[in-house]
Amino acid sequence: MASALSYVSKFKSFVILFVTPLLLLPLIILMPTKFVRCAYVIILMAIYWCTEVIPLAVTSLMPILLFPLFKILDSKQVCVQYMKDTNMLFLGGLIVAVAVERWNLHKRIALRTLLWVGTKPAHNTATTAMMVPIVEAVLQQMEATSTATEAGLGALELVDKGKSSELPGSQVIFEGPAMGQRENCDRKSMCKAMTLCVCYAASIGGTATLTGTGPNVVLLGQMHELFPDSKDTVNFASWFGFAFPNMLIMLLLAWLWLQCIFMGFNFKKCWGCRLERSNEKAAYKVLQEEYRKLGPFSFAEVNVLLCFFLLVSLWFSRDPGFMPGWVSVAWVEGETKYASDATVAIFVAMLLFVVPSQKPKFNFCSQTEEERKTPFYPPALLDWKVTQEKVPWGIVLLLGGGFALAKGCEVSGLSEWMGKQMEPLHVLPPAAITLILSFLVAVFTECTSNVATTTLFLPIFASLSRSIGLNPLYVMLPCTLSASFAFMLPVATPPNAIVFAYGHLKVSDMVKTGLMMNIIGVFCVFLAVNTWGRVIFDLDDFPDWANVTHIET
Repeated sequence: MASALSYVSKFKSFVILFVTPLLLLPLIILMPTKFVRCAYVIILMAIYWCTEVIPLAVTSLMPILLFPLFKILDSKQVCVQYMKDTNMLFLGGLIVAVAVERWNLHKRIALRTLLWVGTKPAHNTATTAMMVPIVEAVLQQMEATSTATEAGLGALELVDKGKSSELPGSQVIFEGPAMGQRENCDRKSMCKAMTLCVCYAASIGGTATLTGTGPNVVLLGQMHELFPDSKDTVNFASWFGFAFPNMLIMLLLAWLWLQCIFMGFNFKKCWGCRLERSNEKAAYKVLQEEYRKLGPFSFAEVNVLLCFFLLVSLWFSRDPGFMPGWVSVAWVEGETKYASDATVAIFVAMLLFVVPSQKPKFNFCSQTEEERKTPFYPPALLDWKVTQEKVPWGIVLLLGGGFALAKGCEVSGLSEWMGKQMEPLHVLPPAAITLILSFLVAVFTECTSNVATTTLFLPIFASLSRSIGLNPLYVMLPCTLSASFAFMLPVATPPNAIVFAYGHLKVSDMVKTGLMMNIIGVFCVFLAVNTWGRVIFDLDDFPDWANVTHIET
């Protein structure tokens, strides 16, 4: 039996790659209409995306080949979808992130926050999530300090980074068997909680901004593609106002759930015992030592921070909604707004290739011979080599593939057909529809890329909402956020895989904890959409921009 399974596994990729297109061929042979041909392409891409038999980015290029071949769209119409305004917004944000990472600004902010907040486990679950290696160093130092305390050593010097691998929690042995087993179990639970908070906070925190995670960017692009008259209904400011409170609530509930399942609610023990105080001091030493290694604030870090603040302030003030933004000064003519969030992102991204990383030296008279040979203007904060290596270009193609699919659905009539099939759902309350679809997306995203999930489902949900007279955002907003809630499996997201690799967690730990996190996430989003979300996006009314007569076909 085992050999048969291994034999099947050996040829699995080959079968999926070459047999799937043949099995789906009867669809377009028996029903040779344009929307069926479009459905063929979408189903094939969905299978390839879920199984990853070829890279996700390569699958995303399939519309460029298949849409002209099946006479759905001509090549020019397809190719233009891969470099839309939304792609530029995402690319600009990624370049800024590369600059922050290159000059270790993210590490400095993370350590400064941890030192300011403190090192008690009850406080630092969200803030520790910024730096996975720092979390690991804190845990190792706490482990070393606990061992030394029980051995009666009194004090312990900072664990050398090179020797930290000698102190895994699973290998510590205590003299008192019963007490030792309990303490060892408590420490293992703390390790699990601290490492899980890393991937949870990474997934939750990314939902707060429009460029923080892929599904958010997909929503923005699909809104522009499917509802061109929606203008700036979803922009950086409106999204932040909607998603940031939801993020805070989810982080709080995530901490409570981790505290409950791994450490219990014995706050007296967490805050008061001598061993915990010694652990806290040890962890604080680790953080101080790591911060000391960064040295003083460099000229480059200051400039990157200024560029980042400029980016955020320009995003928020462009068109805040409650007052005229700077875009209305000179970049609005009638209904046309010439500057978008993408314009701002690319402007700041370009600045990073111009702003110097060192102070220019003006003391020409006192310069040495070697200093005279060096160029007057220092190197910029970023160069193209670093940017090319660090930017995940595959995500840009993945977004483009999604926009191409959305355009194909619209032109072929597949969106309209799917909307008609879903008309019986109008008998359900809108809240129930939202809840069901959010759970569907949250389950689906555990098995496939969150960007691919959003790309596949949003056009369908847009058609559904139009057909039953529901504001499309009432369905699309919660489903977009739910696509980021992949908490259960190590392979679901890169953060999950990274923390799983540290060895503190089993798959069963992630499934058990992540299931409740998925439920918490969906209900938090449900609460957000039905309270402040209704006000921000006017979800109670069916907007003119969503009317099918306004959509160009």
